[in-house]
Amino acid sequence: MEKRKNVLAAALFVLLAVLVVVFFRTSGKEQIRRSEDVSSSSASVQNTAEKQMKTVSLFFLREEDGLLVPEEREIAADASLVREAKEVISELIKGPRGDLVSPLPPETKLGQLFITKDGTAYVDVSKDIVDYHPSGTAAEMSTVYTIVNSLTYNFKPIKKVFILIEGEERETLGGHISLDRPFLPDYSLVAKR
Repeated sequence: MEKRKNVLAAALFVLLAVLVVVFFRTSGKEQIRRSEDVSSSSASVQNTAEKQMKTVSLFFLREEDGLLVPEEREIAADASLVREAKEVISELIKGPRGDLVSPLPPETKLGQLFITKDGTAYVDVSKDIVDYHPSGTAAEMSTVYTIVNSLTYNFKPIKKVFILIEGEERETLGGHISLDRPFLPDYSLVAKR
């Protein structure tokens, strides 16, 4: 009987040891699986966020009547207002996709863009906007309001736009429209739909 108790105790001890080993091995794998699941799900959320797009309206010139006409464009949605505003300006520089005309010379490059707390966007562009710009009051007006209306229409926090050339204030773009102040939007220049 004594021998039977010892064999039974030894068997229970071995069984307990096996259960402990199995428990720790499977719980460790389960933890690894969970962390892999978490990292793969966060990667898929990140990929989805990278691919989210936002529809914006860009204003280009219609030559027949000199009015600005909206053209919808997709840009990457971003948590940063400044990055989205920069993308709008970059898309304006690329020009329209249809029969409209871009008042911005394609040689124009965007420098800096920042937005103050009071809602003034400062848009700094290269001097190419001056060097390659057609002359005339209407051409300058179209250039200014292509930028101003596209930013203020798409981004409610932007109330007015100040245009800088090569990081500095400039008296005019080509001798007609004063650039020494920020511009409020002017939707009277936009064609009615």
